[in-house]
Amino acid sequence: MSADNVNVRMFGMLQAFRKERGLPSVVTMQVPAEGITARELAVELGLPLDQIEGVFCNHTVYGLDRTIRPEDEVAFVPYGTPGPHRYFLGLYKAGKSSNPETE
Repeated sequence: MSADNVNVRMFGMLQAFRKERGLPSVVTMQVPAEGITARELAVELGLPLDQIEGVFCNHTVYGLDRTIRPEDEVAFVPYGTPGPHRYFLGLYKAGKSSNPETE
C-alpha cells in the first residue's frame, strides 16, 4: 500500500449496497496527507450517509467526523448491528455523533 492510501471496507447493508452496483466492498483509496473526514470518504464512495452508524479507524469506532489519514485502516458500519454489540463496540455513541438530528 502506498503511503497516501487507505484500505476501506464496508460491512452489512453497505457491502450489499456496493455489490448491487457492481462495486467492490473492499477498496484502496488515495487520501491527501492532511487527511479527509470519514464523511467525505463515504461521499466519494457513494455510500448512503444516513445508513452509516459509525466508522472503525485503526480498530477503534468513531463518528463520521473522524479524520482519515494515509495508511489508516477504515471500515464503515451500518445501522442494524445487534443491541448489546452496539454498546460494547461503541457504535451507539458513534452513531449519535454522526447524526446531528440525534443530538
